[in-house]
Formats: sequence, C-alpha cells, structure tokens
Amino acid sequence: MPKHRVISMDKDQSAKETHEAGADTGTAFSMFTHPEKTVPNIFRSKKPFLIAGPCSAESEEQVLETARALALIPGIIGMRAGCWKPRTRPNAFEGHGEKALGWLRMAAKETGLMVCTEVANAAHAEQALKAGIDMVWIGARSTVNPFSVQEISEALRGSSIPVMVKNPVNPDLSLWIGAVERLQNSGVSQIAAIHRGFSTYGKSQYRNAPEWAIPIEFRRQKPEIPLICDPSHIAGKRSLISHIAQKALDLDYAGLMIESHPEPDEALSDPRQQLKPEDLAILLKELHYSCSMDEKSGFREMLDLLRNKIDTLDRQLLETLAERMEVVSEIAAMKKQIGMSVLQMDRWSGIFETRTENGLQLGLSEDLIRRLIELVHLESIALQEKIIRGKS
Repeated sequence: MPKHRVISMDKDQSAKETHEAGADTGTAFSMFTHPEKTVPNIFRSKKPFLIAGPCSAESEEQVLETARALALIPGIIGMRAGCWKPRTRPNAFEGHGEKALGWLRMAAKETGLMVCTEVANAAHAEQALKAGIDMVWIGARSTVNPFSVQEISEALRGSSIPVMVKNPVNPDLSLWIGAVERLQNSGVSQIAAIHRGFSTYGKSQYRNAPEWAIPIEFRRQKPEIPLICDPSHIAGKRSLISHIAQKALDLDYAGLMIESHPEPDEALSDPRQQLKPEDLAILLKELHYSCSMDEKSGFREMLDLLRNKIDTLDRQLLETLAERMEVVSEIAAMKKQIGMSVLQMDRWSGIFETRTENGLQLGLSEDLIRRLIELVHLESIALQEKIIRGKS
C-alpha cells in the first residue's frame, strides 16, 4: 500500500493537499484506513467543518460538475452524495449504488475534495471502504435500528474512516447516543453527530422540526462527539437554510452539511432543499462564524468571573425556591387540618397578575415570567396534594 502523509486539518491548507498523497494511487483504500498512521480528527479543526453536495449521485457528469463548483468555494473540504437512497415509498429513485462510488472517487481525484456517502447496512460500508471513500454517514432511518447500526459498526471495525451519525427520525436521544456508542465500542475513532431534525405529524414550517433542546442535551451527555448541522433536511426548502445554518453556528456547532446541486429543480430527490453552488457560496459568505475562546484569550478571565457570578445567583435562586416550597408545605398542612381545598382561583389569579407585573418592572420578558410562575405553581399544587392526601 502506498505511503500516505498525515495532513493537519488545523492548518490553513486546502482539501486538495489532504488528498495529494493518495487520491491518485488507484488503491482500494482511502487515507483514513491506513493502519500505520495516526490520523488527525477532521471534525475538530479550528475552522468550521463544511461539506456540501447533491442529495443523490445521479450521474457521472452531475457528480463531477458539482465537485468542480464546490471546490471553488472557500471553506468547503468535502462533497457529500447519496449512492444508495433509502426512500420512504417504493418506485422512487433509489440511487445507482456501487457504481456511483466510482464517480465520487473520480471527483476526489480531480478536485482534491474528500468524498462522503451514506451507508445503510454492512454491505454498503464494506463497498465504501473498498472504493476508498473518505467519509461515511449513517442516516436517520438507520439510526433508529440498533441492529443495522451494530452491523455497520462491525463492518467498520479496524478502519479509521470518519463516520457521522444522523439523529434518528423520531426524537429519541437514547437511540442517537446508542448509535454513537456502538461505533465507539467497535473502535471507530473519528465520529461526529449530525443534527438533521425530527419528524412530526402535521403541518410545520420545517420539513423536520429542529428540536434544538435535543442536540444540546446530546452535547451535554457526549461532549467528546462534535456536532454538525444539516440545515437542508431541517428546512426542507431553500429559503430557510440560511436561518437554520446561522442558528447552528450560534450554538457553536462544529460544522455544516448542506445539499447543493447544479440544477436543484431537476434533482431526482429532494429538489426543494438543494442550493446551486453559486447560491451556497453566497450563503456561506454571509454567515457569521463565532470565534473560539482561544482566539480571544484576553476575555477568558472576564468571562469566567461573569460565569461564576451566574453560578452564585443560580444557587441563590434554588435556595429561595426551596424555602418557598417549605412555606407551601406549611400551608398544605393547615389546609389539611381545616379541610380546605388545594386550589383557590382568586389567590392564583392574584399571584399570576402581581408576579407578571413585578417581573415586567424588573425587565424580564412576559413569556419567561408566565412560564416560570405556571411551572412553580404546578409544582406547589402537586406538593400540597401529596400532603393533604397523606402521600408525603
């Protein structure tokens, strides 16, 4: 096997340099499967991890045309394209399969872009490795099935190919984390999670609801796994992609995966959510990319002081809340003694009005005040019911 040199993705070097050592060798393995090299984690670059490309690899000409256009966009390091397309219903375009892997390799050789495709089962993973595909992702329909993920993990065991895991179709955090952990247990060292939104029943402005709280909780539980956003699948239409992408960057996501097609309206799959490469270039240029604390080290001490202040205030807030519940317990004991009902609407209405007014005077938003007061009141009612019904 030819010797590959290791390229640090933290330095300002082009994706072409990354492939220079091995893309034109014709070998059946990518640089990320070399057993003798420690490969840098491509998901943890100082710059955002940006990949783009068509929903489906439709033809050799389409793949090459897209790759050439994407290679001209600053920041893009790789091209994505689905070779196998798991469709919701039969008789739709389901991709060209293994043949399309060769088109991706041609694109990588010509442009220097890394190439990436979805693998839905072990056979796909094995074929992608054999073809020298640089990265793979596990799609939302596969993530919901632990059996499929386990088979893919076993097929990738022993390789160092970067793997991305999309969130499951349904909003189930455990399935998402479980898929990542299966890959970790198989020794896959370069893993990222892709937030592509969650299916909902009924009308929504998005194709897949972002449910931002779920990926935030994912990051809390799996801080070692970089999080990438797929605004195309969340948005479902071109007009919303920029908004979703910026939201993700504001939440400090590691990168973006955006669908791009030379002629989106003629695409064989997902035409409404794909951007022309020239429109993608404009979108990426207009996004605001937050700096890291390493780049603004002079502010670290000040930020730490402010965060410590927030920690103190939060403790005080919780202590005050605990004291309030102690008073609620005393009130409940009195109500139980005299046979009084838990809820008095006049009292509740008065609390709601006065607290809202007090909060507004303090500069708090009305929405925050109402949600907070309602939550505290519901907890107070539940505590009183336990005491009065003798369940405490």
